[in-house]
Amino acid sequence: MTATFELPPGLEAGAPPADRAGVRLLVARPEGIEHARFPALGTFLSPGDLLVVNTSGTLAAAVDGTRQDGRAVTVHFATALDDGTWVVEIRPARGAAGPVPDSRAGDVITLPDDVRVTLAQPHPGGQIRLWQAAAGLEGGVLAYLERHGQPIRYAYVSRPVPLADYQTVFARQPGSAEMPSAGRPFTADIVTDLVTRGIGIVPITLHTGVSSQDAGEPPQPERYAVPPATARAVNMTRAAGGRVVAVGTTATRALESAAEGTGVVHGRSGWTDLVLGPGRPAQVVSGLITGWHAPGASHLDLLAAVAGPELVGRAYREAVGARYLWHEFGDSCLLLP
Repeated sequence: MTATFELPPGLEAGAPPADRAGVRLLVARPEGIEHARFPALGTFLSPGDLLVVNTSGTLAAAVDGTRQDGRAVTVHFATALDDGTWVVEIRPARGAAGPVPDSRAGDVITLPDDVRVTLAQPHPGGQIRLWQAAAGLEGGVLAYLERHGQPIRYAYVSRPVPLADYQTVFARQPGSAEMPSAGRPFTADIVTDLVTRGIGIVPITLHTGVSSQDAGEPPQPERYAVPPATARAVNMTRAAGGRVVAVGTTATRALESAAEGTGVVHGRSGWTDLVLGPGRPAQVVSGLITGWHAPGASHLDLLAAVAGPELVGRAYREAVGARYLWHEFGDSCLLLP
């Protein structure tokens, strides 16, 4: 594991900050580490650098329901598949530390409006955390989630939070089960400051699944799109000697998937199962804005694929010592290897 650490009690952000831009920013470079606030982001970048942001919007992807044995559960709608079925995660309704342990093919969960979700098969096979499921819904799942869903909320967030607090300023296309949270601290004022400094901003879209993987479990395939204009801007920035700074692991995964290991990005859309890590370093992304990931998370290997294990390890040790806050409502890190 890239960054081996223990997360001390009290470092999990349990609610959105009053000012989304007011979070702390740790800047890690080979020459040292600095501490700032997120609105100072532009002072650590240079004219000609390019930020790549994710335009995926967060779904109200959690719906309470009842199993056929009467137990209350929550269905997490994770990913829409091409055939109209969904990848779902079934969790106990309260205090869940993981999925329902005894799900099986053929289970039926009843949701509001007497909607039935039927589990078909594990997705992928060999595990019980994620299932391919069918839900016959007039008007589609997205419209149903707008009526009955809530944002996915883990135990460290003690109270419900409005869906608006799970959206980033860049969100345009609903599709993510969980917020692409690296973009959350951005505001219109910060975007304006970056642009006036000569720092470019271009979009990709990657719809995230659920992030509650077991320790060491790789991320699941995700749907993404890199527009041709974004691909051109990235290639031109690299040719001119500028840095390509991905806002989040999602933007990193999309760009590297669209480059296919060549270092040249192409306009592309589809599904990516790319896993960045020791055997597959980043070849396009040269900087990364990210939140703080839990011990054992597969995202840590992606960070090291961009910034190297030594710099990532130093950043995490410093963040623990300085009591930065973790998870989607926590503080931020800028890795500039």
